Amino acid sequence: MRILIIEDDRETATYLTKALREAGHVADHAADGESGADMAAEGGYDVIVADRMLPKRDGLAIVSDLRKEGDETPVLILSALGQVDDRVAGLRAGGDDYLAKPYAFSELLARVEALARRRRPGEADTMYRVGDLELDRLSHTVTRAGKPIPLQPREFRLLEYLMKHAGHVVTRTMLLENVWDYHFDPQTNVIDVHVSRLRSKIDKGFAEPLLQTVRGSGYIIRDASR
Repeated sequence: MRILIIEDDRETATYLTKALREAGHVADHAADGESGADMAAEGGYDVIVADRMLPKRDGLAIVSDLRKEGDETPVLILSALGQVDDRVAGLRAGGDDYLAKPYAFSELLARVEALARRRRPGEADTMYRVGDLELDRLSHTVTRAGKPIPLQPREFRLLEYLMKHAGHVVTRTMLLENVWDYHFDPQTNVIDVHVSRLRSKIDKGFAEPLLQTVRGSGYIIRDASR
């Protein structure tokens, strides 16, 4: 899943971003309400996690404006205000769920995943398929020909991005920015190492290789038998 975190507390934001990425998700962060609203308006997120009290723009105002624009992206509101009236105000503003601080990350993750499952059919792809390879974004499972393939979180994110763009060449720059969150070239072979490991897991032992290197361009995943 791709998740937007709108949180002004740096320590909380760092913790949440790191934990969600370790859980295999793509997590972007906005440090104030104004930048958060701009990022949310760009779309492409499966779930938004927004603090209620933010500088520059209130979290409830962000949610309300999204709903007025017809954006139905699920929103989990975080707030130190946990009274009944506070929760009611958050839900009436357009929030889909409300979690009072302090909270356990395991509960937040479960709520985020529940919100993603609750989306209407067609709003988001939760299952990717290439040939007999299947990736379930919600359960974080991968199978090929029905056989489970265990992946590390980074390998899962790499495969998810490749399968999302199945049939198209994915460049190294695209992978650095969207899988590793680098906006510069680290001058390492980190991509080659992870692609090699991923290829050995999804292609080894199968007659038809799916993950291919496009020399000088990047990588592509496709069912060559079709």
